[in-house]
Amino acid sequence: MDNDGGPYHRVIVCSERPRTMKKFPTITTDRLLLRACTLADAPDIQRLAGERDIASTTLRIPHPYEDGMAEQWIATHQENFYSGEELSLGITLKPGGAMIGNIGLMFNRPHDNAEMGYWIGKPYWNQGYGTEAASAVLSYAFSTLGLNRVYASHFSRNPASGRILQKIGMIHEGRLRQQLKKWEVYEDLEHYGILKSEYRAE
Repeated sequence: MDNDGGPYHRVIVCSERPRTMKKFPTITTDRLLLRACTLADAPDIQRLAGERDIASTTLRIPHPYEDGMAEQWIATHQENFYSGEELSLGITLKPGGAMIGNIGLMFNRPHDNAEMGYWIGKPYWNQGYGTEAASAVLSYAFSTLGLNRVYASHFSRNPASGRILQKIGMIHEGRLRQQLKKWEVYEDLEHYGILKSEYRAE
């Protein structure tokens, strides 16, 4: 799930499965460097993810975002990557290296697909960073990881996330009514997806 305000997002070879990944990737775009998070990033992540508006539009980010949570989360990234379960990349600006968010892929290995999720810190909303990062990760997922499908979802009340997914070529596949519960409120979920064959057509 995502927000621009929204959640997340990941490059191997068609014949390689995510489980064989050996080196944590970095992905560059015109304005961004997507890289592994380090413990030095924890204060920035806590500050940005600690905004209530970020937690409100993502499923897994807690609020309040307490001391130690960022460090615990970052500590899971390497193991999740090398086990082929998930890739999580910090979104940073270049030059300067300021941390502005996170993007990742959660792999469904037997079926060659992955869920994309991301979040962008509130000071960096409405500047196109979410679209730029998501587009780069989508390219990585298909051209390097050789996935067949990438999908993502967002709360219906967060249409900005839907606009990002539309911009990177994803197709709206439907609404799941009251699919999830966030802070004791049932949330409708908008579901998007794109196939490798469709991405090539784009």
